[in-house]
Amino acid sequence: MKKIILSLAVVATVLTSCKEDKKGKVEVKEAVKVEVNVAELNNVDTSGSVLNWKGTKPGGAHNGTVALKSGGLLVEDGKLTQGQFIIDMTTITNLDMKGSDGAGKIEAHLKSVDFFDVVAYPTAKFVITKVEETEGKLAVSGNLRIKDITKSITIPATLSTENGVTTFKSENFSIDRVDFNVKYKSKKFFDNLKDKFVDDLIEMSFEVKTKA
Repeated sequence: MKKIILSLAVVATVLTSCKEDKKGKVEVKEAVKVEVNVAELNNVDTSGSVLNWKGTKPGGAHNGTVALKSGGLLVEDGKLTQGQFIIDMTTITNLDMKGSDGAGKIEAHLKSVDFFDVVAYPTAKFVITKVEETEGKLAVSGNLRIKDITKSITIPATLSTENGVTTFKSENFSIDRVDFNVKYKSKKFFDNLKDKFVDDLIEMSFEVKTKA
């Protein structure tokens, strides 16, 4: 019998600097076909897992979290072999203005058709397709679906287990939101924005824990 340790993690949306610094940007490729037993991979501790996001524009930045809905990671003989997680996009939360009317406005805008259109696309999804290990760090490739677009990306991460809880944790990485059909105030599509544009790069980091 395969010993299953499940965990789920994913990723938080971060638009990097106004100069579109490409440090940490992951390469986007076509999605890879993969089969995952969803029933086996449903043991993530959603209360202890989080996806962090940060977005920037000229003169400012916002950050927050998104909750995980379900998912898991399969670990065999201490090695991560496959996984899947579902991100609940309806839970997008702003932290830097927490408790203010401004936070509510930011959250509503991110959930609107301008950005992630959560009414039409209430969840995002990441399915692991390949894991490589080098010097104790993992290069985890997987299919990331945001809105109606699925692309393959590779992200840096680590895996650890303590007191029966396995933690899957990523380093910061960035994706280009335009690759996933999020075009609001992007200089790639709109002219004469001057300093009213929103940076295309989204920086993400996540920490996902299994149930004990």
